[in-house]
Amino acid sequence: MKRTCILSLVVLLIITFFGCGGLRYSQVTPEAKDYHPKRVGVFPVDVGTYEEARGVIDEIIASVLVDKGWFANVVSADTISNRIQTNEELRKVYLDYISKLKSVNFSDPELIKKIGEITGVDAFLVANIDYWNYTKVNDNEVAKVDIGIKMIDAASGKILWKAGHQEVESYMLFKPKLPGVAKDLVRRMIKEMPH
Repeated sequence: MKRTCILSLVVLLIITFFGCGGLRYSQVTPEAKDYHPKRVGVFPVDVGTYEEARGVIDEIIASVLVDKGWFANVVSADTISNRIQTNEELRKVYLDYISKLKSVNFSDPELIKKIGEITGVDAFLVANIDYWNYTKVNDNEVAKVDIGIKMIDAASGKILWKAGHQEVESYMLFKPKLPGVAKDLVRRMIKEMPH
């Protein structure tokens, strides 16, 4: 009886340990199984009301992608943003695409294909920040970052992967830097991305 209880407890602990390891939300389409883009671009991240994250999160996502070494080329959000500002056609197509994606969650295949052709990119990452701040959770001081990411095929407009997760780091005396918390979170999320 004692042996059965111990064995049951060990199995429960193993299930709990492995069950807590995934992302809060991650969805991969069947087409993503055989999808291997060579060039990936990062759209400028929608930071919402968290202005202090502007630019910082863009660099974090691009650097994590480069560190992975999965792609022949990673086009940063800064590079895409500069191209949008200097190319009138790209600016119009990008704004139309992002507007449709945000307002009705529709990835327009014609618009994203045009963006891919102009930028020379096979797939795009579209990310948004849902939370980027210090707060209290159960009377504990925490640094909290919450991000959503979508991977979109430039040729078809299909959203091949989307994920959402948050990283929460407790502290007592010294606040952890939010970019550091964000980098840990992005690394964890990108591990689950098709490549």
